[in-house]
This record gives sequence, structure tokens and C-alpha cells, in this order.
Amino acid sequence: MKPFPPLPPPGYTLEPLSERHDRTAFSCGVPALDSYLARQAGQDVKRDVSRVYVLAADHETVAGYFSLSAATISLSDLPPEMARRLPRYPFVPATLMGRLAVAGSHRGRNLGEFLLLSALFLSWQASRQVASAAVLVDAKDDSARGFYERYGFIRFPDQSNRLFLPMKTVEQLLG
Repeated sequence: MKPFPPLPPPGYTLEPLSERHDRTAFSCGVPALDSYLARQAGQDVKRDVSRVYVLAADHETVAGYFSLSAATISLSDLPPEMARRLPRYPFVPATLMGRLAVAGSHRGRNLGEFLLLSALFLSWQASRQVASAAVLVDAKDDSARGFYERYGFIRFPDQSNRLFLPMKTVEQLLG
């Protein structure tokens, strides 16, 4: 079992995005993820649209990041076996991990796993204050979808790149 909250790898710190982080130098190889961090993430934080956390290598260099925000899931989108266990509201609360990326220069160090586990921990922690039934992700491609599935994320029946992890499963991971 991994320790929770997860401990950052040596030489890295997990921090909320701030002005001191060099967002323009970040490159993960996916233009939409690079552009989000450079141009939109700071605005989203200021407008309370999302919270962005960066894994900093020296308190300035961004080695990776993820974003979290509130979301809802349509009950009709869930697999029937899960929907049966939930109240018959049209929507249930969730936490959206909108983005997760690791800079190309920092790959091969399990930083993606650290970022994912950190996002899950923070999502679970917040769900103790404001209810959330699951963590949602929208995988950018088949490779990203495979990454999330390795950690137990489940595909939505009619949306192959939208996945979720029930908060009860996150809680079990925390042991």
C-alpha cells in the first residue's frame, strides 16, 4: 500500500499553481495540455473554475500538473449496476480531474502515478466536506485511457474516453 497523502519524489514539491511557476516552458508533447497550462490555468484558478496543482522541480520549473473541479454525472450515463446503488437524482456530484500531464523532460520517473494518486487523495479529502460520488477523467487518447484503466477507472458505457472511479474505490485505496 502506498502512503497517503502520497509523498513527492525526492527533489520535487506538489504546490498550488502560482505566479512563480514557469508555465510557458512546460512541454508534455500534447499541445492542448501545454497550452492550457501556459494560457488558461492561471485564469481558471483566479475565477474559481478549477484548482491546478503543479509538481515543481525547483519551486519554479513545472515537471507535471493536474487540475480539479466540481462536476456532475448524469445518472443515466453510469453503468446500470452503479446507478442502481445511487439515489434517483438526475445528476450526482463528482470531481473532475480535467487535466494531468508530465513534462517530457521528466518522464520515466513515475511522476504520472504520483500526480494521479495525489489528485485522488485531494479529491477524496474534499469529498469529506462536499460530497462527490466519483472522480471523472476525459482521456485524450487510447494511451491515456489505458493509464487510467490500470488504476481501476471504469469507462462510461457510451463514451469510451470518459472514465470514472467511484469515491468508495478511492477510499479503499487509501486503506
